[in-house]
Amino acid sequence: MQEIIDGVVQAFNLIITLNPEVFEIAALSLYISLSATILAALISIPLAGLIHFREFRGKKTLIIIIQTFYSVPTVVVGLVIYLMISRSGPLGFFGLLFTPEGMILGQTVLIMPIMMGLVISALGGVGRDIRDMLVSLGATEFQGILEIVREARYAILSAVVLGFGRAISEVGVAMMIGGNIRGSTRILTTSIALETGMGNFGFSIALGIILLGIALIVVVILNIITSGLSQEQLQALGGQHS
Repeated sequence: MQEIIDGVVQAFNLIITLNPEVFEIAALSLYISLSATILAALISIPLAGLIHFREFRGKKTLIIIIQTFYSVPTVVVGLVIYLMISRSGPLGFFGLLFTPEGMILGQTVLIMPIMMGLVISALGGVGRDIRDMLVSLGATEFQGILEIVREARYAILSAVVLGFGRAISEVGVAMMIGGNIRGSTRILTTSIALETGMGNFGFSIALGIILLGIALIVVVILNIITSGLSQEQLQALGGQHS
């Protein structure tokens, strides 16, 4: 018990004194996860829209496959990316292995199915009455798509935030692709695993507190988004009854 108490005290000292190594690791984690989230969003949202707004053979099967990848083990993604960007892999000439850029690529691939599937669900959740109203008003296809996206914007933003939460908390891809190199590819989750194994509990707890703080911020943002969505729905209902 005393060891845990000493670790917590040491952790708060490291945070309060702004320990350079602790905040370097936290900053790198945010950089990699935010970059992966932005890249995944730029790819996933247009693809999700393309899948939702177009009818084609095998559409339902494709959506099921995308949803299956929600729970793919991170080590499997790490293995595939590792084989692709290793020296003997097809992308080896880019030199991405054991670099932050390689970790961004791995996290992007990991969270893309989550974002894509949630955005498809968000677009599908827009009421049929809205679509019928747009058609009756003579809206073009492009105008209709823009209006549906606008109606689903809170849910789409929630998908992006959830993707970031998945990226910042993952270990397998970061460990396999980044190599957990000090000062280069060591992030919060991999550092916690390493320092705990070495018995540096204070350092691990400090990083854990920061990671929990980031997770709390993500949850707060999601609640704000959900609250905004609920208020907009209530206003819409009020407009319909008036």
